[in-house]
Amino acid sequence: MALIVHLKTITELKGKGDRIAKVTFRGHSFYSRVLENCEDEAEFDETFRWPVGSNIDGNEMLEIQVFNYSKVFSNKIIGTFRMVLQQVVEEGYLEVMDTLIDDNNAIIKTSICVEVRYQAADGSVGSWNDGEFLGDDSLQGEEKDSQETDGLLPGSHRGSRQPGEKSFRRAGKSVFSAMKLGKSRPHKEEQQRQDEPAVLEMEDLDRLAIHLGDGLDPDSISLASVTALTTNVSNKRSKPDIKMEPSAGRPMDYQVSITVIEARQLVGLNMDPVVCVEVGDDKKYTSMKESTNCPYYNEYFVFDFHSAPDVMFDKIIKISVIHSKNLLRSGTLVGSFKMDVGTVYSQPEHQFHHKWAILSDPDDISAGLKGYVKCDIAVVGKGDNIKTPHKANETEEDDIEGNLLLPEGVPAERQWARFYVKIYRAEGLPRMNTSLMANVKKAFIGENKDLVDPYVQVFFAGQKGKTSVQKSSYEPLWNEQIVFTDLFPPLCKRMKVQIRDSDKVNDVAIGTHFIDLRKISNDGDKGFLPTLGPAWVNMYGSTRNYTLLDEHQDLNEGLGEGVSFRARLMLGLAVEILDTSNPELTSSTEVQLEQATPVSDSCTGKMEEFFLFGAFLEASMIDRKNGDKPITFEVTIGNYGNQVDGMSRPQRPKKKEGGDEEEVDLIQNSSDDEADDGGDLVSVSSSPPMRPQITDRNYFHLPYLDRKPCIYIKSWWQDQRRRLYNANIMDRIADKLEEGLNDVQEMIKTEKSYPERRLRGVLEELSCGCYRFLSLADKDQSQSSKTRLDRERLKSCMREMESMGQQAKALRAQVKRHTVRDKLKLVQNFLQKLRFLADEPQHSIPDVFIWMMNNNKRIAYARVPSKDVLFSIVEEEAGKDCAKVKTLFLKLPGKRGLGSAGWTVQAKLELYLWLGLNKQRKDFLCGLPCGFEEVKAAQGLGLHSFPPISLCYTKKQAFQLRAHMYQARSLFAADSSGLSDPFARVFFITQSQCTEVLNETLCPTWDQMLVFDNLELYGEAHELRDDPPIIVIEIYDQDTMGKADFMGRTFAKPVVKMADEDYCPPRFPPQLEYYQIYRGNATAGDLLAAFELLQIGPAGKADLPPINGPVDTDRGPIMPVPLGIRPVLSKYRIEVLFWGLRDLKRVNLAQVDRPRVDIECAGRGVQSSLIHNYKKNPNFNTLVKWFEVDLPENELLHPPLNIRVVDCRAFGRYTLVGSHAVSSLRRFIYRPPDRNSPNWNTTGEIVVNMEPEAPVKKLETMVKLDATSDAVVKVDVTEEEKDKKKKKKKGTAEEPEEEEPDESMLDWWSKYFSSIDTMKEQLKQQESTAVDAEDKEEMDTTEGPKGHMKGKEKAKASKEEKKKKVQNQGQGQGPEVPEKKKPKIDELKVYPKELESEFDNFEDWLHTFNLLRGKIGDDEDSSTEEERIVGRFKGSLCVYKVPLPEDISREAGYDPTYGMFQGIPSNDPINVLVRVYVVRATDLHPADINGKADPYIAIRLGKTDIRDKENYISKQLNPVFGKSFDIEASFPMESLLTVAVYDWDLVGTDDLIGETKIDLENRYYSKHRATCGIAQTYSIHGYNIWRDPMKPTQILSRLCKEGKVDGPHFGPPGRVKVANRVFTGPSEIEDENGQRKTTDEHVALAALRHWEDIPRVGCPLVPEHVETRPLLNPDKPGIEQGRLELWVDMFPMDMPAPGTPLDISPRKPKKYELRVVVWNTDEVVLEDDDFFTGEKSSDIFVRGWLKGQQEDKQDTDVHYHSLTGEGNFNWRYLFPFDYLAAEEKIVISKKESMFSWDETEYKIPARLTLQIWDADHFSADDFLGAIELDLNRFPRGAKTAKQCSMEMATGEMEVPLVSIFKQKRVKGWWPLLARNENDEFELTGKVEAELHLLTAEEAEKNPVGLARNEPDPLEKPNRPDTAFVWFLNPLKSIKYLICTRYKWLIIKIVLALLGLLMLALFLYSLPGYMVKKLLGA
Repeated sequence: MALIVHLKTITELKGKGDRIAKVTFRGHSFYSRVLENCEDEAEFDETFRWPVGSNIDGNEMLEIQVFNYSKVFSNKIIGTFRMVLQQVVEEGYLEVMDTLIDDNNAIIKTSICVEVRYQAADGSVGSWNDGEFLGDDSLQGEEKDSQETDGLLPGSHRGSRQPGEKSFRRAGKSVFSAMKLGKSRPHKEEQQRQDEPAVLEMEDLDRLAIHLGDGLDPDSISLASVTALTTNVSNKRSKPDIKMEPSAGRPMDYQVSITVIEARQLVGLNMDPVVCVEVGDDKKYTSMKESTNCPYYNEYFVFDFHSAPDVMFDKIIKISVIHSKNLLRSGTLVGSFKMDVGTVYSQPEHQFHHKWAILSDPDDISAGLKGYVKCDIAVVGKGDNIKTPHKANETEEDDIEGNLLLPEGVPAERQWARFYVKIYRAEGLPRMNTSLMANVKKAFIGENKDLVDPYVQVFFAGQKGKTSVQKSSYEPLWNEQIVFTDLFPPLCKRMKVQIRDSDKVNDVAIGTHFIDLRKISNDGDKGFLPTLGPAWVNMYGSTRNYTLLDEHQDLNEGLGEGVSFRARLMLGLAVEILDTSNPELTSSTEVQLEQATPVSDSCTGKMEEFFLFGAFLEASMIDRKNGDKPITFEVTIGNYGNQVDGMSRPQRPKKKEGGDEEEVDLIQNSSDDEADDGGDLVSVSSSPPMRPQITDRNYFHLPYLDRKPCIYIKSWWQDQRRRLYNANIMDRIADKLEEGLNDVQEMIKTEKSYPERRLRGVLEELSCGCYRFLSLADKDQSQSSKTRLDRERLKSCMREMESMGQQAKALRAQVKRHTVRDKLKLVQNFLQKLRFLADEPQHSIPDVFIWMMNNNKRIAYARVPSKDVLFSIVEEEAGKDCAKVKTLFLKLPGKRGLGSAGWTVQAKLELYLWLGLNKQRKDFLCGLPCGFEEVKAAQGLGLHSFPPISLCYTKKQAFQLRAHMYQARSLFAADSSGLSDPFARVFFITQSQCTEVLNETLCPTWDQMLVFDNLELYGEAHELRDDPPIIVIEIYDQDTMGKADFMGRTFAKPVVKMADEDYCPPRFPPQLEYYQIYRGNATAGDLLAAFELLQIGPAGKADLPPINGPVDTDRGPIMPVPLGIRPVLSKYRIEVLFWGLRDLKRVNLAQVDRPRVDIECAGRGVQSSLIHNYKKNPNFNTLVKWFEVDLPENELLHPPLNIRVVDCRAFGRYTLVGSHAVSSLRRFIYRPPDRNSPNWNTTGEIVVNMEPEAPVKKLETMVKLDATSDAVVKVDVTEEEKDKKKKKKKGTAEEPEEEEPDESMLDWWSKYFSSIDTMKEQLKQQESTAVDAEDKEEMDTTEGPKGHMKGKEKAKASKEEKKKKVQNQGQGQGPEVPEKKKPKIDELKVYPKELESEFDNFEDWLHTFNLLRGKIGDDEDSSTEEERIVGRFKGSLCVYKVPLPEDISREAGYDPTYGMFQGIPSNDPINVLVRVYVVRATDLHPADINGKADPYIAIRLGKTDIRDKENYISKQLNPVFGKSFDIEASFPMESLLTVAVYDWDLVGTDDLIGETKIDLENRYYSKHRATCGIAQTYSIHGYNIWRDPMKPTQILSRLCKEGKVDGPHFGPPGRVKVANRVFTGPSEIEDENGQRKTTDEHVALAALRHWEDIPRVGCPLVPEHVETRPLLNPDKPGIEQGRLELWVDMFPMDMPAPGTPLDISPRKPKKYELRVVVWNTDEVVLEDDDFFTGEKSSDIFVRGWLKGQQEDKQDTDVHYHSLTGEGNFNWRYLFPFDYLAAEEKIVISKKESMFSWDETEYKIPARLTLQIWDADHFSADDFLGAIELDLNRFPRGAKTAKQCSMEMATGEMEVPLVSIFKQKRVKGWWPLLARNENDEFELTGKVEAELHLLTAEEAEKNPVGLARNEPDPLEKPNRPDTAFVWFLNPLKSIKYLICTRYKWLIIKIVLALLGLLMLALFLYSLPGYMVKKLLGA
C-alpha cells in the first residue's frame, strides 16, 4: 500500500533564486532537492512515496509547499498547494495542474504540475502501465496472472524507491559517495523504459550531487563517512559484519570489593552479630561484635575472579547477618540481602557507595525487614577505573531511607513474590548417548529407545530448581512448574533455564536459555510484571553429533555463540505478588515443584509451512587447510535440512480425518498440499560437492562461474511473524539511527561543516520512523496466539516509541552548533533503548545456520538470525537481509574460533536468502541480480513456482578493478622488534593480488596501484553499477620463515564506471578514503586507499582511462597511485626538539650505552646527535634539528611520523631499541595565535581586586573582566560587610560560632580536612549545576534569544566557579548555603586524581613518547601495552608550512638555532632536593589472610631507596602515614619517582600492595611551575607558613622575565601591574609577635594565582595541593589496589635552601574522661511476677559502655523488686578514652587475639550506650531496653520524666541536638527503647543521667570515685523496703521461688532418679536370679 506523488514542475515563479519544495502527507514530510538559480520555472521531477499501513480516507489532504531556499536564514515560503485525495482514492491516479495560494489564502500566479497515484492494499485501485514495472522475462513469465494474488503488488517490492531519491540515482560516487547515501536503491521498476538510455544526464546530476551539501534539506543527506562500508545503499546487497569474533566467551579479570561499614536496627535483643559476605561460592566473615544491634565494622573484603563476563555477572552477591556464630555453631541467620554482580556493574562508576542494604529473612517472609547493613560494593573489570568518592571523614547525617542499596527506580519497599516457571515440553532434542548400548538392547529386547533422558533445571537468584526426568524421550512432556519465592523486583537480571541429560555418571547440559527479566517486564507506571509465554524458545550449542568428550560443551552451558540448533523448549513464566499478611501463606522460600495445567498446542500459534530459499553466488577465501577435498555447504533451520546428524525425529503436521497432528518423516513428503505444484517438493539443503581451486597460496575458491547452486527447505513453525516484524521495524530504525550517528561523529572528527544539520536530519528520520512504527505495529492479526507478554510489550513499545518520537522532535529544535556533542550523547541513549526494545524475548523461528562441510566433517559456520531474512509485504517489516545478497564470513566453532585462529576467514560466501510462508513463495527470487535462467530438478520442470536447484547466468559483464593502495597507519606490531613487515592482499571475487612488502614499519606507504584484469561479473550492468561486490583487503606481516602472520582486515566497495560513462569529475578519479582495519574485535589501524571498477566496453581496454604515470624503475614493475588520486602535497618543515631518553631497558641482555634517535616522516627524516654515555647523561647535546618534507594539504591525510631509537655498538653495528609512531601530527602543527583574541589585547588596564575576607559572592564579580575594557574596575566591599569587620575588631561579635579559630589550635590537618569538605561541596555543586544546565537547555528552546543569553552567562559563571575552587576561602558552600558557617581556615586544593591529569600531563612543551618493542599479544590477556614499553623519548615536534610568517622571526630575542622552541631551559644535569609528603592511603587491597594489611611506605628515586619499615601501621587498610621524606636527586639521570606501599610480614618477604610512578622531570620544567604549589595566602608563621624559599615577589619577577612580560610594577602599596593587568590586595602582614609591616607579597601572590589571565604567556600555576594517586600492582594490571594521597615539592640545589619540612604527622588522639552518673529510672517495664501476690515487678540495673565491643562495660547495683518501674541508683561510671576531634572517632588500641604480634588501632564512632536489664539469679538476665547517644550530636535530655518521650530517640520529634564536646556537661531524662514482636520500637523505660566530659588533665586535678566510692562519693539511693524482701526473709523467698517456678522441674527430677535407681537394682540382681532359674533352685 502506498501513496506516490510525482512532483513535476512549478512555473511562473518570480525573480531568480534557489527553490525547494516540501511535500507533506499524514504529518510526514519529504523535501525535494534544492534547485539553484532557477528563474521562472523549477523542474523538480521527483517522486515521493509514503508506504501506508491503513487505507487512505477520501477526506485526507496532501500538501505541497514551495520555498525560496536560503543557506543562512530560514526558508521563505512562496506558496502552498493543498488537495483532498477523494478522487485519487476512487480512481487510483490523478494528474493536476493548479495554482498555488499564499499565506492569506489568496491565489497567486505560480502554478504546479503534479501526478498522484495510490495503490490500495487489496490491489483494487491502480492501473499499471507496462512501463512501470518491467519484469525480467525469465522470471516473470506468468507475471500478469499472478499480479493480484496475495495483495502483493510488484510496486511494493523491497526496492521501491524512497522519496526524494531519484535525484541521486545516478549521482553515483560524488562528494557523498552513493554507497553512503543510506537510501535503498531502486531496482526493477527503475530499469528505464526500454527506449531510454540507461543513464540520465550524468553531468547535470553530478553537478547537483556536488551542490547537495548545501542543497537538498541538508539534514537528510548522509555525508561520506570515512569507511566506505559504514552504510549500504543498494537494495540487493546487505552490509557485511566486519567484526569477526564473539566477545562474550573470553574470560577476564574481575575484582569485587565490598566494605561492610556498619549495621543498624538489627532485629533481636542483645545479639552478637557477624556479617557474612558471599560472592558466588566465596565466603568471608567480619569479626563479631558483642551484644549490640547496631555494630560498627568498617571491614574491607576483596574477591578476585577470572571468568567470562556472562558467568561473572550472573554471580550472586549475598550479604547476611548471623547472630552468635562461633567455632562450634554456625549461628542463626538474622536476615540477608542478594544482588547479582551485573546489577552492580551496570551502576554509574560500577559501584554503590555508602548505601544501606535491607535485610530480610528468607525463611520467614511474613516478617518485615530485619535491619540494615551499610556497605560499599564495587565491581572492577580490567581497565575500568573507579572514581571512589573521596574518603573524607564521613560525618553527614545517615539518612537510611534515602540511601538504600538499590538501583535507580527500584522501590524501597520490595514485596515478596512467587516466580512460576512453567515447563511444558521440548522437542528436537539431540541424542546424548552412544548408540552402542542401544543396539545391544535392541538386539536383546527388540525395543528402540530414544537416546536421551532430559530434565530442565532453572537457576534464579542463587537458587536452583529442577523438573522430573523424562526417561528416553526426544520429545519430553513435563507440564510442571518450578516456583521460586523472592523479593520483587529481584536484583538479579537473568534467569537461566537449562535442559540437561540425566546420566548415571554426570549430567550434562543439552542447551541453555537465559531469560532477561528486564525484557519481559516494564517498571513504568503503566508497566507490567514479568510474564512470558507460553512460548517456544530455541536453544543453541555444540553440533548435534554425540561424542563422549564434547569440545564445545561450554556452548551448551550458554557460554559463547551456539553453533548449532539443540532443541526448543516451550515454557511460560508468571509472577504473583504475595500478600504476606495472609495466614495460609507458607512462609518458606524453598524452591518447589508443582504440576502445571497443560496448554493447548495452538496457544503458541498456528502451525504454518515456511519456505527457506538460498542461492550461493560465490564461495571464495576458503582456507587452504580445507582445500584438498570436495566442499559442500549445508543450510539448516532448526533440525530441518540437517542431514548428517540432524533429525532425532522431524515434526511435520499431517492432516488426518480427526484433524489432530501427528509426526511423520519429512522425507516421505505428503503431496496433498503440494498438488498445485504438480510434483513433490523435496528439500534440498546442501550444495553439490565441488573441488576448490587455488586463488593464491593462502586461499582457495569454488569455481561456480555462471552456475550458482541453490538450496530450499520447507519447515513447519508456529506463525509468530508479527513479533519478528515489530522487532524488524525497530531494528531498521536503529540501523538508520546508528548510521546517522556514525556520520555525525565522523563529521565532527574530520571537521566537516554542519554536523548539526546532519544530526537534525537524523532526529527527523528517527521521529518519522517512530511514528511509522506506531502506524504499522498496531494493525494486528488474530488475538488467539498472542501471549500476555505480546500484548504488554506492544503497548509499552508503542508508548516508548511515541515518547521517543516526541523527544527526537523536541531535541531536533535544540540542536545548535555548540550543543552537537551533548545532544549526540543523548541520541546515543535512544539507540541503546531501541536495540533493547527490538530484542524479542519470545523466539519463534530458529536461526539459520550455514555450515561448510568437508568430507562430511563440519568445518566452519555462519549464523543468520531468522528475523533478518524474513519476508513481509510491508517493506519496513521485512528482515534487513531478506532477498538480498549478503556477504558472510564463516568462522570456526566454539573455542577454536577464539584468538588468532578465529581471525582468519575460513570462507567468504556471497549468499542470497529468503524466508517466508510457503504461500508467499512466488516472490522468492525477486532480489537476485538479474540475468539468469532457473535450472529445476527433474520433477519440477515446467512448474513456475517450483524452486530451482541452480541458477544459470546468461548475462555477464567484463570489468577491470584498480586498487590504489596508498598507505596504512597504526598497524599491529607482529614482530619481536615491535615493528612489522606489512603487505596488503586484495581479494575481489576469485582473484587476489599483493602489494610489495615494506620492511620494519607500522605505517607503510605502499603508493601502489594493483590492476585486476578479466573480471567477469554476472548480472545486469546497471545493477552492478549501483551495487558492486565488496573488496576484502587483508594486511599481513611477512616472515622470512613460515607463513605470513595475519594483521587485520577491512572491506571496501569500489566506485563503478560503466562503459558508456565518462571518466570525469565529480565521481572520477575517486578520492582516497580511510578504512578502519579490524583484527578480531579490536581495531588495528587504518588503510588509506581508493578503488575503482571500470567496465570494459565493446572496444576492449582501449576505452579505459590510460594508466599513465611513471613505472618506478627502481621499484621494479610497480605502478604508483596515479596523479589525480594521490593527495596534493605542499612543502612542510618539521622541527624536532631532542631532549633526552629515559628508562631504556636492556636489548638482548646488553645494556644500551650509546643511543641515537631517528625521526622519519614520509620518506624524509633527521637523526639526533649521539648520546655518548647513556648512564652518565641521557640528554642530547644538540637540542633542535629540522627537516623538510612534502605532506598532503589535507591534514587528515598526513602520514604518521616514526620515532626509532637505535643503539650504536662497536664496529658500526646498530640495534633497534624501540619505536613509537605518532599517528596524527595535528597536535604538533603550529597555528599562529589569533592576535585579536581578548587575551592578546594589551591596551588599557584591567584591575583584578583581591580582598582576602570577601566571601564567594564578591569574588563572583571580580575575577575576570573582559580583556578589552579599558576602565579600571574596583569592586568595593559593601558597607555592612565593613561594619561587620569593625564589630569584629572591637570584639563584639554576636555569634559565637563565627569567631576566628585560635591559631595555636590549628595545624596542617585542620587545613586538610577543611579543604576536603570544600572539595565535597564543589562536587555536589557541580552535579547540581549540571542538572541546572539541563533545565536551562529546556528553557532555551522556549524563551528564544533571551534564554540563550542566560545559558551563555551561566556557562561563563561556571567556568569562573572552577577557577575559584581554590579561592573560596573556606566558604566552600558558595553563597546559597548561609546556615552552615565555616570558620575561616586557609585551604589547599585536594585533587581527587593525579596532578598530571589536571595539567595535561605537564606536556606543555616537553612531550613524552613511549618506545615500544615486542609483539602485541594475541589473546588480550597476555601482553598489555605497559609490558611492551622499553623506554621513553622526551622531546617535541613542530610542523609548519614552509615560508613561515615574518613576525615570528622578528620577535625580540629570537634565536634561530632554537627555531620554534624559543625560551626553553638548558638540559644540562641539575641537582634537586625532592621532598615527598605522604598523607595517607585509602582502600588498600588486603594482603594478609585476615583481610587486613600492615602497610608501610617505600620510596625509590634513582639509586635512593627508602623503606620506612619500622613505622608500619598494624592491620589497617586506610592508614594515615603523615610523613615527609627528603631525597637529593640529579635530573635527568634520576627523574622517575616511585612511591610504593608494602605489606609488612613477620616472616617471609614483604608483599607489594601497589605503587605509583611520578615523572618529576616534566613537572620540574613545566610552565605550570609544579615545583612547589602556590599557597592561598602568604603568612610567615603558623600552620600556613610559606614553604617556598622564593617569596611571591621573587617568583613573579622571575616569571615575568622568563615570559618577556612587562612588569611587575609595584606601588602604591597593595597594587601591582603585570602587562596590562592590575592586581590589588592587602598591603600589610603580621609577624608572630603581632607587629604589622607593609609588604608586596600579598598582591604578588594575587597575581600568581591569576597568572592564567596574563596575556600571551598566562597559564594556571599549580596551587598548594594534595593529589590522590591510584596504586597499581604489576601482577594485576589495570585494577586499582587502593589510593595514596601525597604531594611532592622540588627545590633546585643552587638556590637558597628551603626551610624545614611541614609537620604533617598524624594527630595524636586527645585523652578524655567521660563521667556518667545514673540517677534514676522510671516507667521501666515489669518483667517478673511477685512470689506472694503475683504482682508484676522488676529487679532493675543499668549497664553502660562507650567503646565498641563492651570492653569497658559497667553495671550499677540492682534495685530489687521495683513495682512501679522506678529505680534509684546514684551510681557513677568512669570512661577514659582517646578521641580524635577531626574525625570524630574514638581510638582504641588492642591486640586482636592472643596470637597477635602487636596492637591494632581501631577507630570507632563516639557512641555511649545505656541499657536497662532485669536481674535474674538462676537464669540469664533479661534485656529490657537501650538508647545509644552519639556524643557529637545527641538529643538534649528532657527536664522531667513526663516530658521524656519515645520520639526523642527515634528522631520523629524536633529536639535540639547537643555535643558533649561543646557543652561539657549535660543532665536530663532519656527514653530507652526495645523492639516488640512486630519489629516496632516501644518505650521500655526512662533513665535520668548526667554526662560530664573532662580532659585527662582536668580529670587528674579533680578526681572522683567509681560507683559511690571516694573521692567525691554520691549519696546512697533512697529505696523502698519492698525492694529488700531477699534479706528480710530469705527462706520464705526460696520456698516461694521453688514452689512457683521450679516445682514441676523438681518433681520430674525426683521421678527420674527413682526410675534410674530401680533400673540399677534390677541389673544388679538379674544375674543371681538367672542362675537360680537355670539351676532350678
